[in-house]
Amino acid sequence: MSSKINNLCACPGKLSRWFDSNAQGLAPLFPRLLLAYEFGEAGLEKLNGDNWFADLSFPFPLNLLPADVSWTLATGLEIIAPVALVLGLATRFFSVALMLLTVVAIAAVHWPAEWHGLAELWKGYAITDQGYGNYKLPLMYLLMLSSLLLSGSGRLSVDFRLKSLSIADKTSHNQR
Repeated sequence: MSSKINNLCACPGKLSRWFDSNAQGLAPLFPRLLLAYEFGEAGLEKLNGDNWFADLSFPFPLNLLPADVSWTLATGLEIIAPVALVLGLATRFFSVALMLLTVVAIAAVHWPAEWHGLAELWKGYAITDQGYGNYKLPLMYLLMLSSLLLSGSGRLSVDFRLKSLSIADKTSHNQR
């Protein structure tokens, strides 16, 4: 009976070790796919829609760009970056680019126009804008992008393959 209890108690550790050795590098795939879908959807909407950036007030220095240029840059990034995220290609670069885009979107669109205290600002942590802003989703995207920036793209990615090839090339070069 005590050996069965010991085996049962050992299961969480065995399971954890299995995940560490077999699945840990797969974790970045899930935020990559979700973010690719979300930003890709926004990019396609912009690609097929009308430019509404002229009605926005962008933070400096982006306010110096014409609305058409900002629209084209945002649309291009929201079309190219999702493809790169799905492939796991230049994941850290595109994570930073999308983080910057998201911060600008929060400042220009999702942040409340006025707030008079943290309690009022907290009301903007929402999906829909009830007059207090709606920065919940962009904040979640920032956190997921930060995770990709810090962890990289994981095992199922072009980045991982390129890094493996680079290491193999260096090893074979050093052996000569």
